[in-house]
Amino acid sequence: MGRDDHQQAAPRIVRVAVLTISDTRTPETDTSGQYLRRELAVLGHSLSGWAIVRDDATEIRPAITRMMHDAEVLITSGGTGITGRDVTIPVVESLITKPMPGFGELFRMLSYQEVRGAAMLSRAVGGLAGHTLIFALPGSLNAVKTAWEGLLRDELGHLVFEMTRHGQRG
Repeated sequence: MGRDDHQQAAPRIVRVAVLTISDTRTPETDTSGQYLRRELAVLGHSLSGWAIVRDDATEIRPAITRMMHDAEVLITSGGTGITGRDVTIPVVESLITKPMPGFGELFRMLSYQEVRGAAMLSRAVGGLAGHTLIFALPGSLNAVKTAWEGLLRDELGHLVFEMTRHGQRG
């Protein structure tokens, strides 16, 4: 089965949850979360959950595990930098059972074209956690657009197809 066959067999509607991780964003100022929810709706995907939590591991972990129950894909934004408050990546990495290092590598490659050397500050990661694909993105709207338009939007169904075609152990 080639790539075109996989694209044909991929689901057209994917259940996606969006989690914004920020100490300052509100539903009104969460431009990254608003963007993702709007883009998912335009493509006809199903929003299985949406929330904003503080950049605190004791809030991030339960929010992620709760959202994983109903989502095939979970996209987080925020908390991926190197400051003391950025704790998203250790939490996400502790849940990932099959890392996808290519996601972070490609994200930083695309980001480099836009922000040059500052791209190295991003610790964006992706991988499989049980029966859910998780992609942890930086919180800026520009970074979320880069990841969505350059990597996730056109591959979402294909990613879910690959995740489910031979069954996954949780």
